[in-house]
Amino acid sequence: MSGILAGKRILVTGVLTEGSIAFHAARVAQEEGAEVILTGFGRLTLVERIAKRLPKPAPVIELDVTQQEHLDGLADRVRELQGEAGAGLDGVVHSIAFGPQSVFNFLEGSWEDVSTAVHVSAYSLKSLTMACLPLMERGGSVVGLTFDAQVAWPKYDWMGVAKAALESTNRYLARDLGARNIRCNLVSAGPLKSMAAKSIPGFEELADVWNHRAPIGWDLSDPEPTGRGIVGLLSDFFPKTTGEIVHVDGGVHMMGA
Repeated sequence: MSGILAGKRILVTGVLTEGSIAFHAARVAQEEGAEVILTGFGRLTLVERIAKRLPKPAPVIELDVTQQEHLDGLADRVRELQGEAGAGLDGVVHSIAFGPQSVFNFLEGSWEDVSTAVHVSAYSLKSLTMACLPLMERGGSVVGLTFDAQVAWPKYDWMGVAKAALESTNRYLARDLGARNIRCNLVSAGPLKSMAAKSIPGFEELADVWNHRAPIGWDLSDPEPTGRGIVGLLSDFFPKTTGEIVHVDGGVHMMGA
């Protein structure tokens, strides 16, 4: 199969529905020639059902990134799926974020809830990458999803802080893994009407910024541009790009105050 990911093996986290950014990243990756493995947490049967809607049904591994046992066994689970001829991974997509409801109130968010948001949404980029490291002996690409942490967005509050931690984590990973020929980058997406968005109080107010300020326009219901950005960074077309944040947000990030 031809395509910019021909012959590559990609692990994709965060697929929950067909509207998930991760689903579109997995779909585009397959269309560009990649073999894809998905991970799921909690609603595993739902992820398995959604995986069958990809161009080529993809296997699903259970993974809770807050459980060290799951992380320790991830490489072996991937090898089992690949069989004796398994050749590891060429890319990893981190599309994982969660925060209890209190984190969306900056002045009242408890440390217990904030620490959960930082663990799941930021530290997990490091723990997932390290879990996959034994599978990436030839190098590869790690791509995560962020929401521009340069700005104090309305209603986003401690999740914005968690995303700032994610962006910093990405830079340190890029620094420490460059010698292993592993590139670490993020895609900063605009807001999308997804399952994750439903958990954000006042999401419509946040999203309304894009209705007025995106110079190239922004479709809240179309995750495909973001999926394509992820696949681009997974490919060999950015061989010396690492520690970077690529904005796929209609240009809102550059508009200033």
